[in-house]
Amino acid sequence: MNPLRRYENIMELLLAKQEVTVAELSERLNVTGKTIREDLAKLEDKGLLQRVHGGAILAQSDQLGILSTKEPLARHAAEKADIARLALSRIEPNDVIALDGGSTTLEIAKALDNQPLTVVTNDVHIISELARKDAIRLVVPGGYRVRNMLAGPEAVTYVRRLNIHKAFLSATGLHPEDGLTIYTGELLDIKRALLETARTCYAVVDHHKFGQSALLTFAKLNEVEAILTDSGCSPEFAEAVRQAGARLEVANAQ
Repeated sequence: MNPLRRYENIMELLLAKQEVTVAELSERLNVTGKTIREDLAKLEDKGLLQRVHGGAILAQSDQLGILSTKEPLARHAAEKADIARLALSRIEPNDVIALDGGSTTLEIAKALDNQPLTVVTNDVHIISELARKDAIRLVVPGGYRVRNMLAGPEAVTYVRRLNIHKAFLSATGLHPEDGLTIYTGELLDIKRALLETARTCYAVVDHHKFGQSALLTFAKLNEVEAILTDSGCSPEFAEAVRQAGARLEVANAQ
């Protein structure tokens, strides 16, 4: 197994369990304890985890690129609700929109009126939310399940055939240099497909993720039309985002 794939597996296990041991990782990944300790040191240097005696813990408590079944969906709920309202102002009747997986995009789905729209999504929570809104045409690309997300080559191929007007993408971290980042490599291709297929693409990211970098970059900040965020963003970071060539749109707090 190549190092990058090991790093993904280590972070996936950490996201699920919050703490892992060298012995557990060595057995799961079929490599020596020395290799695991070297991997943990590299990931700690990136600020992704913190080494402890015999293992590692997450560096931050909310490092979730995809939702864990053990995590509440309501983390930073007020900020995400503000972002959802801002996103709704960009959606028009009969639009074809894509909602990437995540808790902020789930808030958008919850806030959508039962109106003529086509919604493309690979998030099982969003699918469940929209299934009861019969005026919305729900399109599911398919694929295999990665926690709450559907991914895989067939899903990517399907998405690239669609005429998507607007896509709303989530991220684990947003950094002026590293861009929009996630932990799970299995989701890179479908995020890129949404980004490259949609006529207009927005990133929906609450300010708690600003300045953070996850393992993998799926987009530079200037690849999206705008970053929709909440009012907690500091002026200094907002300026750094603009210097990176991105447009920041800030929701009014409710």
